Amino acid sequence: MLGVPEATAPQRRRGTNLPKMGDFNQAVILDSIRRSAEGLSRVELAGSAGLAAQTVSNICRRLLDAGLIMEAGKEASGPGKPRTILRLNPKGMFAVGVHIDPAVTSFALVDAAGTVVESLEQPTDLDSAPEAAVAAMGGQIRAIIERSGVDQLRIAGVGVATPGPIDAASGTVVDPPHMPGWLRVPVRSILQEATGLPVVMDKDVTAAVVAELWTGATGTAASLVYIYIGTGIGAGLILGDEVVRGSSGNVGEIGHIITDPDGAECDCGRRGCVKATCMPETLVAEARALGVLPAVDPQNPAGLQADLAAVAAAAQDGNAGAAGVLARSARRMAGVVSVLASLLDVERVVFGGPFWPPLAATYLAQVPEIVQQLSVTSDVHALDIAGTQLCPGEEAVGAACLVMEKTFSPNAARLLLDAKG
Repeated sequence: MLGVPEATAPQRRRGTNLPKMGDFNQAVILDSIRRSAEGLSRVELAGSAGLAAQTVSNICRRLLDAGLIMEAGKEASGPGKPRTILRLNPKGMFAVGVHIDPAVTSFALVDAAGTVVESLEQPTDLDSAPEAAVAAMGGQIRAIIERSGVDQLRIAGVGVATPGPIDAASGTVVDPPHMPGWLRVPVRSILQEATGLPVVMDKDVTAAVVAELWTGATGTAASLVYIYIGTGIGAGLILGDEVVRGSSGNVGEIGHIITDPDGAECDCGRRGCVKATCMPETLVAEARALGVLPAVDPQNPAGLQADLAAVAAAAQDGNAGAAGVLARSARRMAGVVSVLASLLDVERVVFGGPFWPPLAATYLAQVPEIVQQLSVTSDVHALDIAGTQLCPGEEAVGAACLVMEKTFSPNAARLLLDAKG
């Protein structure tokens, strides 16, 4: 089961005994149970959530009746009768995740513990009208659910992760790079119509950072920056154990941070933006210009991921040109990391995304030392820099985690809405 051990779990949010707060309190209890690897008793839940014992008992009964949690035996702890331990029921809820990338669209049906039940990858259809392509994704979602045998009443919803920018309020993709014709595509409404399920949509980098938080991969760090290296480069942000999305859902658009004032010209008109100096296609083009990679064969063009992997393999084999391409990229990226870490005063920086694996060895060898030299907080606290612990290719799982986050995680917005209800 996903979650972090009790000893290292982040400080839990506390509930409220005010009237009309049932949904928020239920989320507090669910979140507390989910985060405990060993499970919790009702007495422990009341203490950690700051709720009355009767309130906790009533909520737990509703969750048990709904099948979202389960009783997992009794545990003696001092005098008195043994306490009944409650744990998350992995089969009590499921979610479908869809990750739309310019090259590949991936699907995953996961249970409440994050275990993949069904998955599928297919080339992204950029030839059809975007609305038709998204509607076809809805058909795939229905087929995946049917193959799984999961009761649709147990499906909490569909999470969709797309390249930015997005219009979060309307669930619309707004002219993403490398996806011609996808101008203000109402992805959320199309998928809701096609599947009959609630749909949550977010940027791919936000889905990735939600997965980091949901699976416990963040460890004890309550604040971190996640550098997502995909077809583009973006950043996700967790502050105070909460995912930050920004006013429009587009936090983390870091493409125009300047990393090399003498670098290549960017499409914004300036020079040396991270978008122009560190994106995978830029590194591959630089390697090809240096003769590290052969010229593109129009009859058999290699994919971008295969090309970047070939550059990394050449560097490992001692090719100076390939090693130089990756080293320059690492130095530039270290500048980006130092800016973000100093601005936000985070404890941890995590690299991930589909193009991270070929860069991992060079980046982890060089970036931490450079950032240490540039950091303005190095004398105050250490900055941990690491690669994601999640497996490559699990972006669709991150999208499914968007649904789980909305269902399980208490937040201030829900508290305010419930107070008005």
